[in-house]
Amino acid sequence: MADDFHTQAERDFYKAKTKALASRIFGILRPSFTELMPFDQAKQLIKPQSETYRGVTAVRLEDIAGSEGRYRDFNRFFFPKREHLKARWTGIDELQYRDVILPPVVLYEMGGLYFVRDGNHRVSVARAKGQEFIDAEVISLQSEIHLDPEMSIQDIKRAVIEYEKERFYRETNYVNVVGTDDLIFSEPGRYDTIREHVLVHKYFLNQNMSEEIPFHQALFSWHENVYQPICQAIDAENLLSLFPGRTISDLYLFLVAHWDELKRKFGRFVEIGEAAESFKIQTKRGRRGFFEYVRKIFGDGIQKK
Repeated sequence: MADDFHTQAERDFYKAKTKALASRIFGILRPSFTELMPFDQAKQLIKPQSETYRGVTAVRLEDIAGSEGRYRDFNRFFFPKREHLKARWTGIDELQYRDVILPPVVLYEMGGLYFVRDGNHRVSVARAKGQEFIDAEVISLQSEIHLDPEMSIQDIKRAVIEYEKERFYRETNYVNVVGTDDLIFSEPGRYDTIREHVLVHKYFLNQNMSEEIPFHQALFSWHENVYQPICQAIDAENLLSLFPGRTISDLYLFLVAHWDELKRKFGRFVEIGEAAESFKIQTKRGRRGFFEYVRKIFGDGIQKK
């Protein structure tokens, strides 16, 4: 009987591994959807503010979309992708055949999705056997962004950007103050940077005022006297064509950083047109040090041309 359980477990493993291969083939047009989501990357995007221990509860297996450390070993449906998983996987499967009750897995919950902290093989075996639920100790991480099981990391990034934009627009009354919806970014975290820019602009405006000006007045002044002139300089040099996938708001931040660097380097005031021309020249040259400098400040994804 023991040999029968072992043989059946091996069959189950290779059947699940074949399903992982089939999923990869069928998902070739959207590979991110066939991959298990890395918890650390999702957490870095969501930036949860707190966590709460929820205890043991039944969790739907289809809502488990990622893993803390084993996301390369299983596909999005937790089918095993690698041969070295066999011993552990079949051992758990054999215990299932013997009706041995296994301890709950440990999951993180964030935005309605679950990520495995401990128990990846148990989740995989359960999915392979067609279970609907699994017992789990759940640690919830607070998120105001709802996540869907069909989301990829890029989908989460877009959701975070949209959430940050909506919050910034709501809190600053941006569209009503400046009269347009022209602040669009391709990476999260940029709207907080814009808030800082406006506050710095407000500080300098207040130097010549007897009373402190309100934020909305500083926002309007920043938009008219800082943001728009820099965007015009970007258009004049056609800089956006050098950064596929980026927006003019992204380029605004890139150019401001370069502008500040030039002023420190030369020890004098630099016209924004001069900074834009310098930025274009260095970008076209594709100097490695320059691109590393931009990546350091603004993250990956800067493409040379």
